[in-house]
Amino acid sequence: MTTTETQLIRVGHSPDPDDAFMFYALAKEKVPMRGFRVEHVIEDIESLNQRALKNAELEVTAVSCHAYAYLADQYVVMRAGSSVGDNYGPILVTKAEQGDGQTGRQGEFKPESLKGKKVGIPGKLTTAYLALQLYASDFEPVFIPFDQIFDAVAQGQVDYGLVIHEGQITFNEKGFVKVVDLGQWWYDRHGLPLPLGLDVIRRDLGDATVRSFAALFKDSIEYALANRQPALEYAIEYGRGIKADLNDQFVGMYVNHHTVDFDARCQEGLRRLLTEGFEKGILPKKVDVDFV
Repeated sequence: MTTTETQLIRVGHSPDPDDAFMFYALAKEKVPMRGFRVEHVIEDIESLNQRALKNAELEVTAVSCHAYAYLADQYVVMRAGSSVGDNYGPILVTKAEQGDGQTGRQGEFKPESLKGKKVGIPGKLTTAYLALQLYASDFEPVFIPFDQIFDAVAQGQVDYGLVIHEGQITFNEKGFVKVVDLGQWWYDRHGLPLPLGLDVIRRDLGDATVRSFAALFKDSIEYALANRQPALEYAIEYGRGIKADLNDQFVGMYVNHHTVDFDARCQEGLRRLLTEGFEKGILPKKVDVDFV
Protein backbone atom coordinates (compact mmCIF):
# COMPACT_ATOMS: atom_id res chain seq x y z
CA MET A 1 0.00 0.00 0.00
CA THR A 2 1.42 3.41 -0.90
CA THR A 3 1.54 6.38 1.39
CA THR A 4 -1.42 7.99 -0.36
CA GLU A 5 -3.48 4.88 0.38
CA THR A 6 -2.77 4.70 4.07
CA GLN A 7 -5.65 5.15 6.46
CA LEU A 8 -5.28 7.93 9.00
CA ILE A 9 -6.14 6.95 12.57
CA ARG A 10 -6.11 9.67 15.21
CA VAL A 11 -5.08 8.17 18.53
CA GLY A 12 -5.69 9.93 21.82
CA HIS A 13 -3.47 9.08 24.76
CA SER A 14 -2.24 10.62 27.99
CA PRO A 15 1.08 12.43 28.40
CA ASP A 16 2.28 9.74 30.80
CA PRO A 17 5.16 7.26 30.71
CA ASP A 18 2.99 4.14 30.50
CA ASP A 19 0.96 5.41 27.53
CA ALA A 20 4.07 6.72 25.82
CA PHE A 21 5.76 3.35 26.29
CA MET A 22 2.83 1.58 24.64
CA PHE A 23 2.79 3.98 21.69
CA TYR A 24 6.57 4.12 21.18
CA ALA A 25 6.64 1.71 18.26
CA LEU A 26 3.77 3.51 16.53
CA ALA A 27 5.27 6.95 17.07
CA LYS A 28 8.63 5.81 15.68
CA GLU A 29 7.11 3.33 13.18
CA LYS A 30 9.22 0.50 14.56
CA VAL A 31 6.66 -2.10 13.45
CA PRO A 32 4.96 -2.67 10.08
CA MET A 33 2.07 -0.20 10.11
CA ARG A 34 -0.50 -2.48 8.41
CA GLY A 35 -1.60 0.33 6.09
CA PHE A 36 -2.26 2.86 8.84
CA ARG A 37 -0.87 6.31 9.47
CA VAL A 38 -1.15 7.38 13.11
CA GLU A 39 -1.66 10.91 14.34
CA HIS A 40 -1.06 11.25 18.08
CA VAL A 41 -3.40 13.45 20.11
CA ILE A 42 -1.90 13.89 23.57
CA GLU A 43 -4.19 15.11 26.37
CA ASP A 44 -4.81 14.17 29.99
CA ILE A 45 -7.20 11.27 30.55
CA GLU A 46 -10.12 13.35 31.78
CA SER A 47 -9.89 15.56 28.69
CA LEU A 48 -9.88 12.44 26.51
CA ASN A 49 -12.88 11.10 28.43
CA GLN A 50 -14.81 14.30 27.82
CA ARG A 51 -13.74 14.47 24.18
CA ALA A 52 -14.97 10.94 23.53
CA LEU A 53 -18.19 11.60 25.39
CA LYS A 54 -18.88 14.81 23.49
CA ASN A 55 -18.66 13.59 19.90
CA ALA A 56 -16.54 10.41 19.64
CA GLU A 57 -14.20 12.46 17.47
CA LEU A 58 -11.08 10.30 17.69
CA GLU A 59 -10.98 6.94 15.96
CA VAL A 60 -8.92 5.42 18.79
CA THR A 61 -8.52 6.80 22.28
CA ALA A 62 -7.50 5.97 25.79
CA VAL A 63 -10.41 6.35 28.19
CA SER A 64 -11.02 5.47 31.79
CA CYS A 65 -13.09 2.40 32.58
CA HIS A 66 -15.53 4.72 34.33
CA ALA A 67 -16.01 6.77 31.17
CA TYR A 68 -16.53 3.64 29.06
CA ALA A 69 -19.89 3.14 30.78
CA TYR A 70 -21.07 6.11 28.69
CA LEU A 71 -19.22 5.16 25.49
CA ALA A 72 -19.97 1.48 24.91
CA ASP A 73 -22.43 2.15 22.08
CA GLN A 74 -19.79 3.96 20.03
CA TYR A 75 -16.53 2.24 20.96
CA VAL A 76 -15.33 -1.33 21.37
CA VAL A 77 -12.53 -2.22 23.81
CA MET A 78 -9.24 -3.42 22.36
CA ARG A 79 -7.90 -6.39 24.30
CA ALA A 80 -4.45 -4.80 24.06
CA GLY A 81 -3.68 -1.50 25.71
CA SER A 82 -5.39 -1.60 29.09
CA SER A 83 -3.97 -0.25 32.33
CA VAL A 84 -4.73 -2.63 35.17
CA GLY A 85 -3.92 -2.46 38.87
CA ASP A 86 -3.44 -6.01 40.11
CA ASN A 87 -3.55 -5.53 43.89
CA TYR A 88 -2.54 -1.87 43.52
CA GLY A 89 -4.10 1.22 42.00
CA PRO A 90 -5.06 4.84 42.68
CA ILE A 91 -4.17 5.95 46.17
CA LEU A 92 -5.62 8.34 48.70
CA VAL A 93 -2.96 10.51 50.31
CA THR A 94 -2.76 13.20 52.94
CA LYS A 95 -0.04 15.38 54.44
CA ALA A 96 2.52 13.41 56.42
CA GLU A 97 2.15 15.70 59.43
CA GLN A 98 -1.65 15.39 59.60
CA GLY A 99 -1.25 12.89 62.44
CA ASP A 100 -4.84 11.74 62.87
CA GLY A 101 -3.70 8.35 64.11
CA GLN A 102 -5.13 6.65 61.05
CA THR A 103 -2.60 7.42 58.35
CA GLY A 104 0.25 5.34 57.10
CA ARG A 105 -0.87 1.71 57.08
CA GLN A 106 -3.48 0.03 54.94
CA GLY A 107 -6.34 -1.33 57.03
CA GLU A 108 -6.27 1.30 59.77
CA PHE A 109 -8.12 3.87 57.69
CA LYS A 110 -11.88 3.33 57.33
CA PRO A 111 -14.40 4.65 54.78
CA GLU A 112 -16.18 6.60 57.51
CA SER A 113 -12.97 8.55 58.08
CA LEU A 114 -13.82 10.49 54.91
CA LYS A 115 -17.16 11.73 56.26
CA GLY A 116 -17.42 15.45 55.56
CA LYS A 117 -13.85 15.63 54.23
CA LYS A 118 -12.79 17.40 51.05
CA VAL A 119 -11.06 15.06 48.60
CA GLY A 120 -9.15 16.26 45.54
CA ILE A 121 -10.39 14.23 42.57
CA PRO A 122 -8.49 14.09 39.23
CA GLY A 123 -11.65 14.05 37.10
CA LYS A 124 -15.33 13.22 37.29
CA LEU A 125 -15.06 10.28 34.88
CA THR A 126 -11.79 8.82 36.11
CA THR A 127 -11.90 5.24 37.34
CA ALA A 128 -10.17 6.44 40.49
CA TYR A 129 -13.27 8.51 41.31
CA LEU A 130 -15.60 5.60 40.58
CA ALA A 131 -13.56 3.32 42.83
CA LEU A 132 -13.51 5.90 45.62
CA GLN A 133 -17.30 6.24 45.38
CA LEU A 134 -17.59 2.48 45.78
CA TYR A 135 -15.26 2.63 48.77
CA ALA A 136 -16.97 5.56 50.54
CA SER A 137 -19.89 7.84 49.80
CA ASP A 138 -19.95 10.60 52.39
CA PHE A 139 -17.16 12.91 51.23
CA GLU A 140 -16.99 16.18 49.32
CA PRO A 141 -15.31 15.82 45.91
CA VAL A 142 -13.23 18.74 44.67
CA PHE A 143 -12.29 18.30 41.02
CA ILE A 144 -8.69 19.28 40.37
CA PRO A 145 -6.32 18.51 37.45
CA PHE A 146 -4.33 15.39 38.36
CA ASP A 147 -0.99 17.21 38.36
CA GLN A 148 -2.25 19.78 40.90
CA ILE A 149 -3.55 17.30 43.50
CA PHE A 150 -0.40 17.30 45.63
CA ASP A 151 -0.34 21.10 45.77
CA ALA A 152 -4.00 21.22 46.78
CA VAL A 153 -3.36 18.83 49.68
CA ALA A 154 -0.19 20.63 50.74
CA GLN A 155 -1.94 24.02 50.74
CA GLY A 156 -4.93 22.71 52.70
CA GLN A 157 -7.46 23.24 49.91
CA VAL A 158 -8.49 19.60 50.42
CA ASP A 159 -8.04 17.12 53.26
CA TYR A 160 -7.05 14.21 51.01
CA GLY A 161 -5.93 13.77 47.43
CA LEU A 162 -6.82 10.93 45.08
CA VAL A 163 -3.59 10.27 43.18
CA ILE A 164 -3.14 8.63 39.79
CA HIS A 165 -0.28 8.24 37.30
CA GLU A 166 3.30 8.41 38.57
CA GLY A 167 2.18 10.18 41.75
CA GLN A 168 1.28 6.69 43.00
CA ILE A 169 4.98 6.00 43.52
CA THR A 170 6.38 9.51 44.12
CA PHE A 171 3.98 10.60 46.90
CA ASN A 172 6.35 9.65 49.73
CA GLU A 173 9.29 11.69 48.51
CA LYS A 174 6.93 14.65 48.10
CA GLY A 175 5.97 14.55 51.77
CA PHE A 176 2.66 12.69 51.72
CA VAL A 177 1.42 9.46 53.25
CA LYS A 178 -0.88 6.84 51.75
CA VAL A 179 -4.03 6.04 53.67
CA VAL A 180 -5.76 3.75 51.16
CA ASP A 181 -4.68 1.93 48.02
CA LEU A 182 -7.95 1.43 46.14
CA GLY A 183 -6.49 -1.33 43.98
CA GLN A 184 -5.51 -3.27 47.07
CA TRP A 185 -8.91 -2.61 48.66
CA TRP A 186 -10.61 -3.92 45.48
CA TYR A 187 -8.40 -7.02 45.38
CA ASP A 188 -9.10 -7.76 49.04
CA ARG A 189 -12.84 -7.62 48.33
CA HIS A 190 -12.99 -9.55 45.08
CA GLY A 191 -9.66 -11.26 44.42
CA LEU A 192 -9.67 -9.49 41.06
CA PRO A 193 -7.53 -6.85 39.37
CA LEU A 194 -8.91 -3.32 39.10
CA PRO A 195 -8.98 -2.21 35.46
CA LEU A 196 -8.33 1.53 35.28
CA GLY A 197 -7.83 2.55 31.67
CA LEU A 198 -8.77 1.13 28.30
CA ASP A 199 -7.86 1.80 24.71
CA VAL A 200 -10.97 1.80 22.57
CA ILE A 201 -11.70 2.00 18.86
CA ARG A 202 -14.76 3.39 17.14
CA ARG A 203 -17.26 0.79 15.97
CA ASP A 204 -18.19 2.67 12.79
CA LEU A 205 -14.74 2.06 11.28
CA GLY A 206 -15.95 -1.42 10.34
CA ASP A 207 -14.89 -4.83 11.50
CA ALA A 208 -11.87 -5.20 9.21
CA THR A 209 -10.32 -1.89 10.24
CA VAL A 210 -11.12 -2.44 13.92
CA ARG A 211 -9.44 -5.84 13.96
CA SER A 212 -6.44 -4.74 11.92
CA PHE A 213 -5.69 -1.71 14.06
CA ALA A 214 -6.18 -3.69 17.26
CA ALA A 215 -3.56 -6.14 15.98
CA LEU A 216 -1.22 -3.25 15.14
CA PHE A 217 -1.58 -1.82 18.63
CA LYS A 218 -0.75 -5.18 20.15
CA ASP A 219 2.34 -5.30 17.89
CA SER A 220 3.37 -1.90 19.28
CA ILE A 221 3.07 -2.98 22.91
CA GLU A 222 4.92 -6.25 22.33
CA TYR A 223 7.70 -4.38 20.52
CA ALA A 224 8.14 -1.98 23.44
CA LEU A 225 8.28 -4.83 25.94
CA ALA A 226 10.86 -6.63 23.79
CA ASN A 227 12.90 -3.42 23.34
CA ARG A 228 12.43 -2.05 26.83
CA GLN A 229 15.36 0.34 27.16
CA PRO A 230 14.74 2.53 24.09
CA ALA A 231 11.02 2.48 24.83
CA LEU A 232 11.71 3.62 28.41
CA GLU A 233 13.97 6.40 27.14
CA TYR A 234 11.10 7.59 24.96
CA ALA A 235 8.57 7.22 27.79
CA ILE A 236 10.56 9.18 30.38
CA GLU A 237 10.12 12.32 28.30
CA TYR A 238 6.50 12.23 29.50
CA GLY A 239 7.35 11.58 33.14
CA ARG A 240 7.32 15.17 34.49
CA GLY A 241 10.84 14.87 35.89
CA ILE A 242 10.48 11.31 37.17
CA LYS A 243 13.76 9.47 37.82
CA ALA A 244 14.80 6.60 35.55
CA ASP A 245 14.29 3.88 38.17
CA LEU A 246 10.81 5.13 39.05
CA ASN A 247 9.97 5.48 35.36
CA ASP A 248 10.88 1.81 34.90
CA GLN A 249 8.85 0.85 37.97
CA PHE A 250 5.78 2.82 36.93
CA VAL A 251 5.82 1.51 33.36
CA GLY A 252 6.13 -2.01 34.74
CA MET A 253 3.05 -1.48 36.89
CA TYR A 254 0.84 -0.55 33.96
CA VAL A 255 2.42 -2.08 30.85
CA ASN A 256 2.67 -5.83 31.35
CA HIS A 257 0.95 -9.09 30.42
CA HIS A 258 -2.45 -7.56 31.23
CA THR A 259 -1.68 -4.82 28.70
CA VAL A 260 -0.80 -7.31 25.98
CA ASP A 261 -4.03 -9.23 26.53
CA PHE A 262 -6.98 -8.24 28.70
CA ASP A 263 -7.56 -11.74 30.04
CA ALA A 264 -10.57 -13.37 31.73
CA ARG A 265 -9.69 -12.05 35.22
CA CYS A 266 -9.35 -8.51 33.91
CA GLN A 267 -12.62 -8.81 32.02
CA GLU A 268 -14.37 -10.04 35.16
CA GLY A 269 -12.84 -7.17 37.13
CA LEU A 270 -14.16 -4.67 34.61
CA ARG A 271 -17.63 -6.19 34.55
CA ARG A 272 -17.73 -6.24 38.36
CA LEU A 273 -16.62 -2.61 38.53
CA LEU A 274 -19.30 -1.44 36.09
CA THR A 275 -21.98 -3.61 37.67
CA GLU A 276 -21.27 -2.29 41.16
CA GLY A 277 -21.25 1.24 39.81
CA PHE A 278 -24.72 0.69 38.36
CA GLU A 279 -26.08 -1.05 41.45
CA LYS A 280 -24.87 1.81 43.67
CA GLY A 281 -26.56 4.37 41.39
CA ILE A 282 -23.31 5.92 40.16
CA LEU A 283 -23.66 4.69 36.57
CA PRO A 284 -26.88 5.20 34.59
CA LYS A 285 -27.22 1.74 33.05
CA LYS A 286 -25.80 -1.76 32.88
CA VAL A 287 -23.03 -2.03 30.34
CA ASP A 288 -22.25 -4.91 28.02
CA VAL A 289 -18.55 -4.83 27.17
CA ASP A 290 -17.31 -6.04 23.77
CA PHE A 291 -13.65 -6.80 23.10
CA VAL A 292 -11.57 -7.04 19.95
